[in-house]
Amino acid sequence: MTTETPRTTETPQSGDSLVRVGAILFLIGAVATVVTVAPLFLHLSRLPTAAYFVCMVMPLGFAVALLGLLKSARGQRRSPVRSS
Repeated sequence: MTTETPRTTETPQSGDSLVRVGAILFLIGAVATVVTVAPLFLHLSRLPTAAYFVCMVMPLGFAVALLGLLKSARGQRRSPVRSS
């Protein structure tokens, strides 16, 4: 008995890659934020300033993902709706 994965007929939109890249950047920034804030709560020595700049990747990733979503939505709005 084999299970076959369902196939979708959706084509990748123009902003999908931006959403993926933005999500990866956001996760990197989130992990960096936790890593840089943890020593402050655990009373350890501070990390170098460069570590705090890596935290700025989180809002950048959010902005890139938002741009990808807007680009996908705009592309869907411009393409004609096809009925099968």
